[in-house]
Amino acid sequence: MLSDKAMQISPSPTLSIDAKAKKLKSEGKNIVGFGAGEPDFDTPVHIKEAAVEAINQGFTKYTPASGIPELKKAICARLLKDSGTVYQPQQIVISNGAKHSLDNVFSALLNKGDEVLIPAPYWVSYPELVKLNEGVPVIVETLEEHNWKLKAAQIKKALTTRTKALVLNSPSNPTGQIYNREELEEIASVALENNIFIISDEIYEKLIYDRNKHVSISTLGDEIQKLTIIVNGVSKSYAMTGWRIGYTASDPEIATAMAGIQSHNTSNPNSIAQKAAYAALSGPQDCVEEMRQTFEKRRNFMLEHILAMPYLSCATPQGAFYLFINIEETFPLKFRGIAVENSDRFAELLLEHYMIALVPGRGFGAPKYIRLSYAASMDTIQTGLGRLEAFLKELK
Repeated sequence: MLSDKAMQISPSPTLSIDAKAKKLKSEGKNIVGFGAGEPDFDTPVHIKEAAVEAINQGFTKYTPASGIPELKKAICARLLKDSGTVYQPQQIVISNGAKHSLDNVFSALLNKGDEVLIPAPYWVSYPELVKLNEGVPVIVETLEEHNWKLKAAQIKKALTTRTKALVLNSPSNPTGQIYNREELEEIASVALENNIFIISDEIYEKLIYDRNKHVSISTLGDEIQKLTIIVNGVSKSYAMTGWRIGYTASDPEIATAMAGIQSHNTSNPNSIAQKAAYAALSGPQDCVEEMRQTFEKRRNFMLEHILAMPYLSCATPQGAFYLFINIEETFPLKFRGIAVENSDRFAELLLEHYMIALVPGRGFGAPKYIRLSYAASMDTIQTGLGRLEAFLKELK
């Protein structure tokens, strides 16, 4: 008999589409993939060379459970240089990817029944990770006309005596929106008044467009920094998704708790990948800027073409590499006699008839939307957009 915990976890709708897309590819079909949650660039050469050097030097044994000292120092130096926040190495816990870091955070903070506020649309794993750690995800709806950003009044309305933390994702997956300093100050004020933790997922912080700037809520003063747990990693900024290195920066007491939990769960992060991550964070950063500029060009191209298509609307994403597109106008329509009805059906029809793989919005808490990734080549994007437009023209 499976545990109650296992039974209450919802399967990811993204995996269903992905499985169908892979099956079609294996059958020789030309699938255009807009579902990718990872950069399509190769990991930069100097990072790969650092990993090879680590192997050749025999750096293949256990490391300290929470990560090697030189990588912790590099993370502290990067946080200071990029945002001006001061952290010490003992406040850093390096994990097997940012998802693992989030699991550590919830495991360290939550008692059974504690509530975590999660703004919707949200990354699909937030509610499930909360539930896996016996917490209660409390979904707070945001509005497209507010650029999908949480307001202080909404937080106050959602608060109960069981509220323990708020998840803040800026830039956001799936919407690409970012919070400015004024907006973060309002949220910080509510958090301080009610003594709730801020789990600040900043994994897309380097991928920001239109001369916008990333602001971490941890920079707004010593008091809010103490309540903030930064979650970040090297996956998105350095095209290192498969290397599985994430990290947290937090109050020393929380960091110590997470390090203890991790020591039993995984022993330590991959030793070779830690050396590669050190090279990423401490080495040249021009590769990050080159990737950011490419993503910005792709975003501009996709957004222009999407907004010219019938039935679709989309707020301009300020960061990350996704378009979050409203498709509600297609729901009353039919494709070759088949009712569209919802975003899941929309995605299924596109995959089956036009060989486009994208992610329906239900898993993000926004069932009237779809997510398209522009972590794909311009040729792929042009082909996919052409197919999408042809599909829309068939709707009646």
